[in-house]
Amino acid sequence: YYRGAVGALLVYDITKHLTYESVERWLKELFDHADPHIVVMLVGNKTDLESERSVPTQEAKDFAEKKGLLFLETSALQSTNVEAAFNKVLEEIHKKVNSKEVVRGSINAVTLNSSRAENEENKKPCCKNI
Repeated sequence: YYRGAVGALLVYDITKHLTYESVERWLKELFDHADPHIVVMLVGNKTDLESERSVPTQEAKDFAEKKGLLFLETSALQSTNVEAAFNKVLEEIHKKVNSKEVVRGSINAVTLNSSRAENEENKKPCCKNI
C-alpha cells in the first residue's frame, strides 16, 4: 500500500546479502506506485551482529547516495538508531513541506502539528446520557 505515503524506510538485514539485493526491486516498486516526492531511507538493520556482516556499510551508503536516499544502520534488538531513522525521515518530510518544494501530491497535505487534531478530539463527547 503506497497511496498517501510521504515517507518510507527500506530495511535490509546486514547479515543477509540477499535482503540487500532485493532493495533495488523494492525501490523500483516504491517509486512506481508512491508519490514522486516521497522521502526514502535505506536502513541496514542488525548492527548488533557485526561479526556476521555480509553487506559492507560503504557499499550500501554509496548505493543510497547514488539513488538519492537517506541512509542509516540500526539495531532493532539494541534500539540503536531506530528512533533516529524515523526522526530523520520526518525532518526531511518537514523540510520539503516547509520549503514549498512540493506544490502537488500527497506530501503537500502533511502537517506535523498535531495540536489541532488533539483540540478537535477534546471537543467530542465520549458518550451521551439518554
